[in-house]
Amino acid sequence: MVELGIVEYFAMGEAVGIIATFFIITYFSRRGLQSVRVDIETKVLNDLDDKLHGVVEAVFHKPSLVKLVDKTDQAIGSDELVFAYYILYMCAHAFHMRQRKVLRDNEWEGWLRWMRSAFEFGTLGDYWEKAIDPKKWFDPAFEDFIDNEIIKRPKAAAGESR
Repeated sequence: MVELGIVEYFAMGEAVGIIATFFIITYFSRRGLQSVRVDIETKVLNDLDDKLHGVVEAVFHKPSLVKLVDKTDQAIGSDELVFAYYILYMCAHAFHMRQRKVLRDNEWEGWLRWMRSAFEFGTLGDYWEKAIDPKKWFDPAFEDFIDNEIIKRPKAAAGESR
């Protein structure tokens, strides 16, 4: 059997240290890249939300422009309906930020309270159920969230009403 001297032990320790350092760097690099990906997605969603905000402002100033996206009689000239869509898109944006873990629990709890209050005490719930067809304008996850978490209607009734 070959005896190893102190120099050989240091050489092996150095090799193990270099390999361990490589794995640690790889681990933290992957975590950093994942957070960068979430940041980029969030920036894209915020940019799109800003564009939607600009569209809604234009529709407020000139309501006839709503015909470009909805030519039904009920949409034309209805300031409340336009504003209801705007509020719902704002809620959808908050919902998507929560899905991407951008909103912390405390922030999200505030949004939940605000949304529930708007549906309970305002006419937003009436617009959601009667005037707005969520299947055409919102993604299914947000629609389910509103129906099951905000309005809290039974699932069978949710499917029958639409």
